[in-house]
Amino acid sequence: MSANRFAERVVLITGGGSGLGRASAVRLASEGAKLALVDIAEPGLKETAEAVYEVAPQAEVLTITADVSKEADVEAYVAKTLERFGRIDGFFNNAGIEGRQNLTEDFSSAEFDRVVSINLRGAFLGLEKVLKVMREQGSGMVVNTASVGGIRGIGNQSGYAAAKHGLVGLTRNSAVEYGRYGIRINAIAPGAIWTPMVENSMKQIDAENPRAAAEQFIQPNPAKRYGEAPEIASVVAFLLSEDASYVNAQTIAIDGGQSQAY
Repeated sequence: MSANRFAERVVLITGGGSGLGRASAVRLASEGAKLALVDIAEPGLKETAEAVYEVAPQAEVLTITADVSKEADVEAYVAKTLERFGRIDGFFNNAGIEGRQNLTEDFSSAEFDRVVSINLRGAFLGLEKVLKVMREQGSGMVVNTASVGGIRGIGNQSGYAAAKHGLVGLTRNSAVEYGRYGIRINAIAPGAIWTPMVENSMKQIDAENPRAAAEQFIQPNPAKRYGEAPEIASVVAFLLSEDASYVNAQTIAIDGGQSQAY
């Protein structure tokens, strides 16, 4: 790992206030990146900034509170990033929610719309605004956060599965469009990674004993364990770096092999 792989590079991260966004912010800053962190929750952004400064005291960090499902907010976080740093070299398009678990017939159209508005429409809006900047620059790297729920069926998550499958398609389509402009667009498909979102998912399965639900959930995984957020961050950093200069339009599963198990 190069200590300065992202020196003088500006990386914009949505969902930067927790989980994969926070871990990736810490990893990228440790390699010299300047960061623009976006999240709907301001306290989480402050905690991420503190975590970044612990590993990279000289890091430049801009925090922006925004709702990624609102176009005006997306326009604002892109504008604020450009105002502060003048460019966007990397975009970790990561913000998302799981939503409530239910059979499709009981899922509700309102919940479907809520999950899709953040996980798919929000990701599209980010791409729409950032790719224009990158095209004018003549360079850029994008990583979208899909899910193993975007490459296979998982059950009880109609909105999440539809949005993440859609995001995989959006990744492939945009990558084909923008490769000629020196821009690479890939997606990650994390599996069971122990983050606040997954912990909440286990509480939906068994509110009384989420840890027991978590242990049962992980048994089919060939690795027999949950992944950790820094393990995802290392792949994000690779994809956003020049080390992945010929990787484009891919969705990379990071799941211990579970999506390949029968």
